[in-house]
Amino acid sequence: MSALLYNTHPAVRPTRAFNSMLSELLRDAQPTTPQPSTSFVPAADIFETAQGFELHLALPGVAKDAVSIDFQDNQLVVKGNRPAPATEGEDAPKLRRVETRFGEFTRSFRLPETVNVRAITAELTDGLLRVTLPFDTEKVTKQHIEVR
Repeated sequence: MSALLYNTHPAVRPTRAFNSMLSELLRDAQPTTPQPSTSFVPAADIFETAQGFELHLALPGVAKDAVSIDFQDNQLVVKGNRPAPATEGEDAPKLRRVETRFGEFTRSFRLPETVNVRAITAELTDGLLRVTLPFDTEKVTKQHIEVR
């Protein structure tokens, strides 16, 4: 015999998804200040395709010349600066609530040895930095050796 459980109390059932309720709770718990921040950590997504990896960094409001990408010791380092809005002067608006992060940022990513470092490209469009990290087709990562 099996038991079937069902919530017959509609008032007890959640009307929204748990994730949206948790996000709303956490967003409201973060303090907001009338002053812009001095640093932030941009969100990153990493995709793997047949040709290599693709790194996406969310950088809204960041100019191309404010971003620097360096590679050293198998680490890809993305640095930059997102300037805060002008708040001083007679015509400047007065900030009441700031939820957007401003200031300097740095993200580091350890790259596998299968990436062709000389072929890495980057493009900043519509606030999204796309860094393409192609695989090194010349490098041998696996080989079977026949015994004679």
